[in-house]
Amino acid sequence: MADHPVDEKLPPLKMATTGLQHVAAMYAGVVAPPLIVGAAIGLSATELTFLTGACLFTAGLATFLQTLGIWKIGARLPFVNGVTFAGVAPMTAVVASTDDKSDALPIIFGAVIVAGLLGFLAAPFFSKAIRFFPPVVTGTVITLIGISLLPVAFGWAQGPAPAADDYGSATNLGLAALTLVIVLVLRRFTRGFVKQIAVLLGLVAGTLIAIPFGVTDFGPVADADIVGFPTPFHFGAPQFQIAAILSMCVVMVVSMTESTADMLALGEIVERPADEKTIAAGLRADTLGSALSPFFNGFMCSAFAQNIGLVAMTKIRSRYVVAVGGGFLVLMGLCPMAASLIAVVPRPVLGGAGVVLFGSVAASGSQALVRASLDKDNNVLIVAVSLAVGIIPIAAPEFYHAFPENARIILDSGISTGCVAAVLLNLVFNHIGGREREAEDVTHPMEAGDEITEASRAAAMP
Repeated sequence: MADHPVDEKLPPLKMATTGLQHVAAMYAGVVAPPLIVGAAIGLSATELTFLTGACLFTAGLATFLQTLGIWKIGARLPFVNGVTFAGVAPMTAVVASTDDKSDALPIIFGAVIVAGLLGFLAAPFFSKAIRFFPPVVTGTVITLIGISLLPVAFGWAQGPAPAADDYGSATNLGLAALTLVIVLVLRRFTRGFVKQIAVLLGLVAGTLIAIPFGVTDFGPVADADIVGFPTPFHFGAPQFQIAAILSMCVVMVVSMTESTADMLALGEIVERPADEKTIAAGLRADTLGSALSPFFNGFMCSAFAQNIGLVAMTKIRSRYVVAVGGGFLVLMGLCPMAASLIAVVPRPVLGGAGVVLFGSVAASGSQALVRASLDKDNNVLIVAVSLAVGIIPIAAPEFYHAFPENARIILDSGISTGCVAAVLLNLVFNHIGGREREAEDVTHPMEAGDEITEASRAAAMP
C-alpha cells in the first residue's frame, strides 16, 4: 500500500525549496517575541541577535519533535513549531516587575520549564477533549484561525513599524498588492513545482522589486556573524518564581488549546484526521519542546497556524518537507548570517503573501463547515455565536481592557475564546438534554422549529 502523502519523501530540491517556503512564512512570527522581550529588558544589539538566533534554533528542534517524532511524542503531521506570541504579554510583565533586569530572562526561563513539564504530564488528559470537537466546532475554529491571522498580514503590508513615517504608505501597500498579484498569477498560469512554490517565488520577486524603493535593507546580512551557537543558559541559570510560573501555566493552557485546534485543522486539510492519540502526541511535542527551549535560551513553543495555510494552498502534505524547514531553522540559529537572509524580505512583501496564506486557512474552515449540518438550528447558533466571540479581539482590541492582565492572556486570543465558546455551546445544544435535540431542523436560527406541533406544545403545558 502506498504511503499517505503526509509520509511522502519528495526529491531533494523540491524538499528544500518547499521547506524554505515554510520558514519564510513563519520567520516574522518567530523573531517578533524575542525582539519585543529583549527590547523591554534593554539588551544590546549583540545580545538581541543572540536571543533571536536562540529562538530560531529551538523552534527548529521543536519542529523536529513534532514532525519526525520519538516514542509517543510528536503528531507526525506537517507542523512548524515556534515561539508562541501568547507569552509576550506575561513575559513583558515579568520584565516590568523585575528590579534587576538581568534576572528577567532567568525568571522567564524557569517559568517556561515548569509550565512545559506540567503541560507534558497533562497532555494525555487534555487530548481526551477530542470528542467535543465535531465538524461544527472544528470548522468554526479553523475559520477563526484564518480570520485571526489576516490582521497580521494587513499589519505587515503597512510596514515594519507603526511609528514610522512610511507606515501604511502607498509604496508599502503597493508592494504588498504587487506581491499578492505575483503569487496569484503564478498560481493561475503555472503548473507543477513552480505552482507549488508560488509563495516563495513571490517573496523573492517582491524583495527584488522593493530594492529601488529603498524598502529592502541588506544591513542585517552585512552585520551578521557567520557562526554562532546558543550557549546553554547564556543569560544565567533559571530562577523559579511562583507568580511567573502561574502566568506561564495560563499561557501553556492557551497554547495547548490553540495547538489542539491547529492539529484538528491540519488533520482535515491533509486528510489524516487527528484522533486522541495524535493530539496527545502533538501536545507532548509542544510541551517538551517548550520545557527544553530555555536550556538554549528560547521561549515557549507551539504550532504555527500560518503554515497551515501554506499546506492548504500548495497541497504538499509531507511532514518531511516541514522537517527540512526545521533544519533550516536550526541552521539559522547556528549561522546568524543565514537567518539574516530571511530578514531581508520587506514586511510589506510578507504581508502580500500572508493574505493568500491566511485566507486559505479561513477557506479551509468554510469547507469543514459544509460537513457540519448547518441545516440544524443548533449548529447555526453554535457557529454564529462562536465566530462573533472569536472576532471580538480583532474587531474591538480594547474590549476586555478592564479585565485583569492574566485573564486577558486568554480573552485577547480570538482563537482560544472562539474555541471555548464553540465547545461549550456544542455541549449545551448537542450533548446535554437528550437525543431529541438532534432532530431539530429549521431554515433560519431565529425561526421556530417545524417539529413543534400543537400536540407537543399541549404535552409540554402543566
